[in-house]
Amino acid sequence: MDSGNTAWLLASSALVCLMIPGIAFFYGGMVGSRRILNMMLMCFGGASLVAVLWVLYGYSASFGNSVTGAGLLGNPAEFFGLSDLLVEDPDSSLPLALFAAFQLMFACVTTALVAGAAAGRMKFGAWMLFAGLWASLVYFPVAHWVFAFSSEDGSVTGGWIANQLGAIDFAGGTAVHLNAGVAALALALVLGRSKGWPNAHGKPHSRPLVLLGAGLLWVGWYGFNAGSALSAGHSAAVVFLNTAVAAAAGLLGWMLMDRLRLGTSSSLGAASGLISALVAITPACGAVSPLGALAIGLLAGLVCSLAIEWKFRLGYDDSLDVVGVHAVGGLLGTLLIGLFATDAAPNGVSGLFYGGGFGLLGIQALAAAAVLVYSFVVTWVIAKVLALTIGLRIPEESELQGIDIAAHAESAYLNDEDPVELGARP
Repeated sequence: MDSGNTAWLLASSALVCLMIPGIAFFYGGMVGSRRILNMMLMCFGGASLVAVLWVLYGYSASFGNSVTGAGLLGNPAEFFGLSDLLVEDPDSSLPLALFAAFQLMFACVTTALVAGAAAGRMKFGAWMLFAGLWASLVYFPVAHWVFAFSSEDGSVTGGWIANQLGAIDFAGGTAVHLNAGVAALALALVLGRSKGWPNAHGKPHSRPLVLLGAGLLWVGWYGFNAGSALSAGHSAAVVFLNTAVAAAAGLLGWMLMDRLRLGTSSSLGAASGLISALVAITPACGAVSPLGALAIGLLAGLVCSLAIEWKFRLGYDDSLDVVGVHAVGGLLGTLLIGLFATDAAPNGVSGLFYGGGFGLLGIQALAAAAVLVYSFVVTWVIAKVLALTIGLRIPEESELQGIDIAAHAESAYLNDEDPVELGARP
């Protein structure tokens, strides 16, 4: 065991875990004051359920030996209960239990991201059931495609995108962000629009909470990206640098676009620009130079700031812009690898601008298209089945009053006019 690498991955796992409350604060500040608790509980509840499923079969389905050899799904029963990970592997430089914990955080974060599309109008029980089904049928298989690499001796066969196709996704542009963003679109379409949308659409009730959440995500993202190097070495250092400069460029890019279009630069725009750039650099952080990272971050801030307007033109209610930031940002970052990749970076491949031709761009496009289609179709089916059986929407009265009291019998900000909470002392 390499103690330095182990210590770095332990720290990185904790940083990725920090992203879960980061998402909760980021989303929670963006909704109305009578929806914040439900929004935050959707993040924490979904992540907690995924953690249970990860122990039972999620890790196996994601990183087990491919059941068909075609790289579509790991064997769900191979590491059931994860008891096999308690024994130290003499051939591994990292504890397998630590790798499982690190990847668990990715699964939790991805599921929490999807919740933003359903803010304020989805039954909490329906969300929890949806989260479990979505992780099982969408995230675990896609994680196997993208993150599960075959062993050098051929004893373990991994996912088809990572091995047969050879696409580059250093830390989850396809498996996490594009996957979550497209799933958010499918869920939003099945759920339907909020009452009175878009004119009565609630404004962010706490911009400081949005900035707090964005700040926590910014810090946590270093573990997300640099931790994916799985070692405390040169690759992690390059990834860390690329992540930092891309995030800064994205924040400035979104603020610039707001200034040009609206005449002002907002705190919400700055936070969104930061996140959109972090999303875009995630797949590319090990493939590009710092100049390439600046370009990707800037483009993400500019493009995603325009993409969030699509929901008004196309008529879908993506409450917290998961589609515009994560789907568009993840797709953009995945494709731009085909242009900005340089063989001097840790991934060691060249894109079009560095003499590599169009081949890598085509590979990246195929990987993105496969995840996009699979995630949208399966998510839509899951949501539609739940809508036709248990129902997804809360009652109209509860939606208009705010979901916190109706779903959880409590309110984040009490005053004399609020209903008495169940179990509260007088």
